[in-house]
Formats: sequence, C-alpha cells, structure tokens
Amino acid sequence: MPTYKDALKINEHYALDNDKEPSAVKLLMLHHANMSSADLLARMDEPMEDDTYQAFLRSVNQYIVDHKPVQYITGTEYFFGHYFCVNRDVLIPRFETEELIGYVLDLKDEYFGDGPVKLLDVGTGSGCLAITLALEDKTIEAHATDISEAAVSVAKDNSDSLGANVTFHHGNLLEPVKSMRFDMLISNPPYIPDDEAVEPLVKNHEPHIALFGGKDGLDYYRAILKDAESILEKRYIIAFEHAYDKADALKRLIRKHLKHVKIIQKQDMQGKDRMTFVLKKA
Repeated sequence: MPTYKDALKINEHYALDNDKEPSAVKLLMLHHANMSSADLLARMDEPMEDDTYQAFLRSVNQYIVDHKPVQYITGTEYFFGHYFCVNRDVLIPRFETEELIGYVLDLKDEYFGDGPVKLLDVGTGSGCLAITLALEDKTIEAHATDISEAAVSVAKDNSDSLGANVTFHHGNLLEPVKSMRFDMLISNPPYIPDDEAVEPLVKNHEPHIALFGGKDGLDYYRAILKDAESILEKRYIIAFEHAYDKADALKRLIRKHLKHVKIIQKQDMQGKDRMTFVLKKA
C-alpha cells in the first residue's frame, strides 16, 4: 500500500488535472483515516491500510468523476464552529452564510438588547441558521420552517445532536406559523434563476427545491415579503441572504411590500452584495 503522503500527492494532482480542489482530497483522506490534520502530518510516511485506501479511492472518484460534493460523501459540513450533518435532502451550508449569522447577532443586540426575542428561519434546510443562532444567543427562541419533510428531519437531527432548542415546522414558507408572531425573520431562500447555468457539482447533487427561485430568482422573496408583517411584531428585523446581483431588485421589492422601514445592505468578504436587512421600529 502507498504511504499517506504518496496517496495524497497522487490524488491531489488527479484533482487538479480535472479542475477540482485538492483540499477536498485531503478532507476525504482525513475522513476515511479518521484523523485530524495533525495526526495525518505525523503519519505521512506510514503505509495506508488497504480498507482505508480503497474507501479513499472510491470517494475520490465520486468527487472527481461523479462530481459529488465532498460534504455529501463525508456527510458533514463545518459551519460557524459546529459540525452539521448534510445529505442530498438539504443544501450544503456556505461560508458566506456565516457572515449573515454575525450580522444578525449584532443587529439583535443593537435593536433588542438582552431581552428575549422570537426568531423564525424560513426555508431552514439543514437548520444551520436557526440552530447556530439558538446556540450563540440563548435569549433567542428559534423556530424554523421548510416545505421538505426530509429536510426538517435532517434539521431536527442536527438540532438534537448539537443541543440546540429549536422548534421545527413542516410546511411552505410562513404557512405553518401563520398564527404566531415573531420579532425576527431570517431566510436564505432559493435564489438561482431557473435558466441560469449551474456547475454539475451543484446541479446534479444538491436539491433543486433549495436552489432555484423562479425566472428572476426572486419568487421566494416576493412570497415572504408579501405576508411577512402578518407574522411579525410591530418592531422587527428581517435578514436575507441573496444573489450578489439582486441587491437593488430586492430593495425595490422591500419598498413595494413594507412601509416606513430602514434597509441596510452588506457585502460579503469578497466584496459582493450578499445580505439585506430590514428594520422597523414600533
């Protein structure tokens, strides 16, 4: 059997030759060897066990040949300091969404102080938004909805394994909670236009219901904004993640549906317009 070093080097080159990320190959090796990066570094010159090596090679081919996301192979994604289980029923949490969490926590403190708030995550998927916010701020009473029963099941499992206190509701957008009232609404809904080209790694594996948002990618924002104030208190915060080229269009939608609100838009670390916040005073 090859050493860990040789197996890693060969397959990292294999990834590069096929326009894939060599870092993903290392993640697959760590997963199958059940090692940390420090452990792997210390054992680079040791031969791999046959079972581990064969499983590693199968996963590398799934990633490179079948275009399967590495997170679906390992079954996990690291998000805001927590490991979330993911599968083909839920969208893989993205790094940019961690920035949304940070801004929401800051705005919550600024707007509501230390008092308890009731928060709704619309289209929760893996539950990463609602769960992380509930873990980071114990004054948040978190609720979450999703139209996919399978996604709600994944989110509940993540909430239980991470020890979060989140109430999940199965159903479309705001419909399952129409008799409730919330101080905050947060959503990262599907926002890819239906006819936009999407790389095979995403299109062929991640759930389309969590990706595509109508002809212009804004259908879910329209639906949420149309009924938002029916489930929000008089004083509220809305937080959206969105496509980098939809900030102006989303601002116009907000102005159409919500009156006397303050709109704040933020760029992500790549300088792209990714986040929009709506604040209303009582």
